[in-house]
Amino acid sequence: MITQKIVPRVVATDAALKLIAELKTKHGNLMFHQSGGCCDGSTPMCYPDGEFMVGNADVKLGEIGGCAFYIAASQYEYWKHTQLIIDVAPGPGNDFSLESADGMRFLSRSRLFNEEELASLK
Repeated sequence: MITQKIVPRVVATDAALKLIAELKTKHGNLMFHQSGGCCDGSTPMCYPDGEFMVGNADVKLGEIGGCAFYIAASQYEYWKHTQLIIDVAPGPGNDFSLESADGMRFLSRSRLFNEEELASLK
């Protein structure tokens, strides 16, 4: 029997995983929500677990660094053909996201899934 490997919809760079580990030490369990708002652009927002209320209008893409990662269902429709790659960069982030206090910001990169990967996700 051939088993197909399912590619994750969201992954994190080593730098992002390091920052997540540091933030978990300071704040405990965390969660992420890919923002699509007008005020904060399209950035991954990091919160203490449970601080951001997710609901039926959100899709859980997966986990990074042991933290749940969500995206609004409407935004997911635009990005469902891509893998999100969460990275970090120095500079001001959104004031509501935990990493901003450390002078860092999470950012999203993406790549298109190939046909084989898309088929494994269905």
